[in-house]
Amino acid sequence: MSIFGAMRSGVTGLFSQSQALGMIADNIANVNTVGFKAVRPRFSTLVTAQSSADLHSPGGVQSRVEREVDQQGLLTSSAVSTDIAISGSGFFTVNDKTDGTGNTFFTRAGEFRPDKEGNLVNSGGFTLMGWPIDSNGTVQQTNVLSAFTVLNTANLTSAPVATTTIDIGANLPAAATSVDANSLTAQVFDRQGGQHSLSLTFTRTATNNQWDVTGTISNGNFVDPDANNDGTNDPLTTTGAFPSGTLRIGTLNFNQDGTLNTITSTSASATDVGVVNATTAKFETTFDFDSDRTTTADRVTVALDFGTLGQADGFTQFQGNFTPNFIEQNGKQFGSLNSVNIDENGITTALFDNGETRDIFQVPVITFNNPNGLQERTGNVYVETTSSGPAVALEPGRGGAGEIAPAALEQSTVDLADEFTRMIVTQRAFSASTRIITTADEMLEELTRIIR
Repeated sequence: MSIFGAMRSGVTGLFSQSQALGMIADNIANVNTVGFKAVRPRFSTLVTAQSSADLHSPGGVQSRVEREVDQQGLLTSSAVSTDIAISGSGFFTVNDKTDGTGNTFFTRAGEFRPDKEGNLVNSGGFTLMGWPIDSNGTVQQTNVLSAFTVLNTANLTSAPVATTTIDIGANLPAAATSVDANSLTAQVFDRQGGQHSLSLTFTRTATNNQWDVTGTISNGNFVDPDANNDGTNDPLTTTGAFPSGTLRIGTLNFNQDGTLNTITSTSASATDVGVVNATTAKFETTFDFDSDRTTTADRVTVALDFGTLGQADGFTQFQGNFTPNFIEQNGKQFGSLNSVNIDENGITTALFDNGETRDIFQVPVITFNNPNGLQERTGNVYVETTSSGPAVALEPGRGGAGEIAPAALEQSTVDLADEFTRMIVTQRAFSASTRIITTADEMLEELTRIIR
């Protein structure tokens, strides 16, 4: 008799609609979860085997979950430089252990923050994995997920570098007299990252268009190499330490049009030394930052570049005031990590407080043939299945992989208006299924009354 079948159909309706309500509840609860993908109930018929083509045997309904993992969420900007999102297909690779030895998962939740150990961890507690960049700037790319490494920023520092070149540009006033002295100061660094001030003074001589250059160095001394014009340094001696700390470096000679004509060094002596390479408009001088001036370990040779001869790209002599235009040097002090940035190519760059920037990591994008076949896990992550196909690691924006949006987050794909509408429909469908059961019960009660 179909009455019992109808009752069973009503029960399947109750079960399916309760499953649908659970999915709606999860969606609404995760409306603000970064990178969350809404799930949808999908219904299909249940058919009971029939003994005759003319008879109907009620079967009911069954429900299953459909994950819309491939749906793109809205991207919103973030003030955090380590927040990233994917515009297009793909996932980030994460690990459930901070050392990368745990299980591998995939996620769209790019809300990464450094933890106490310096690892980038998202809101679900999973650690970002990817490709390291070696000291030569080469990305160690691999498609083997187990070979991915953790991005750790805990011990990143920038080593000090001694100054070897100072590029200086300034205008010396054409109307200056021999009593006028013009000075500028450049900062130089020794091999330990110690900072010293190199003061250069430019004084016009009695000869037209000619200026003497003298210098002083703080916390150090000039050392006496022989003067030469071959662009190379002769062996250093300790006789050139100048007690007063002042060195007459050389002379600048200008053309009538105000550009540099020649530079000449002063004859080397125990108290007045300099080295010049006249073909490149550079003075080379050596500083000794060792207090007793008996060793060469703390000596630094610095090339003072005043520009190109015959050009106005460095020192000039024009009408007007003394104007330092630029002072650039290539040394730096020891640097501590200041911040970490991730760009649209997934390149992670460390920025240090001494001005150095260094690429340390690249975030790959993982793609699947069927992302909707991934299996969901707690923490807004997914695992690979046979339905999803194997994971493929790609550079962002290459081979069908989405691009990385730096300083951005992907919002949940949940639409509250749609969810509330579905909730009302689900509630009505559930109520209708209960009516099937109560109606079948009333019909069975009528049958039992026949016996009376």
